Amino acid sequence: MAGPCLVYILGSLKDGVARTYVGWTNDLEKRLAAHNAGTGAKSTRGRQWLVLYTESFKTRGEAMSREWHLKRDRAFRKRLSDRYLMNETVD
Repeated sequence: MAGPCLVYILGSLKDGVARTYVGWTNDLEKRLAAHNAGTGAKSTRGRQWLVLYTESFKTRGEAMSREWHLKRDRAFRKRLSDRYLMNETVD
């Protein structure tokens, strides 16, 4: 195994529109490079992405379960994008 399984949230700001993307990987640096090169997920193409948040898990199953939950937690992702992309203060 390459290492711990990481769940990550990426953020991008383009033309004043903030977007987030949730995924999991064993190699975050390689995965981020793929997203930024346009060879990652189709929905991430054409943007430059920053890592906003990560969590580490021992197993792929745990990471995939957490990814599923984070994809549905739009309020949390909005707070992250407001804090790190839109330069707003978040409590």
